[in-house]
Amino acid sequence: MKDLLLYIAQNLVDNPDEVSVVERDEADETVFELHVASADMGKVIGRHGKIAKEIRVLMRSVAQKQGRRVSVDIMD
Repeated sequence: MKDLLLYIAQNLVDNPDEVSVVERDEADETVFELHVASADMGKVIGRHGKIAKEIRVLMRSVAQKQGRRVSVDIMD
């Protein structure tokens, strides 16, 4: 799942080399921290947060099929 998130983010931004994903396990879910360059934040978040919301929906859908819970935090 980490690779999927990395792939999606790298194809959205102008600086794909600056994209990284940190995965941490918490009590009942896995948290993915998506780090992108400050200049690319708008591309990952989208107008009114639409792209960020769709990324989260996609990741939750994949996780649900695997019987897991995930959340995605976008950071610069």
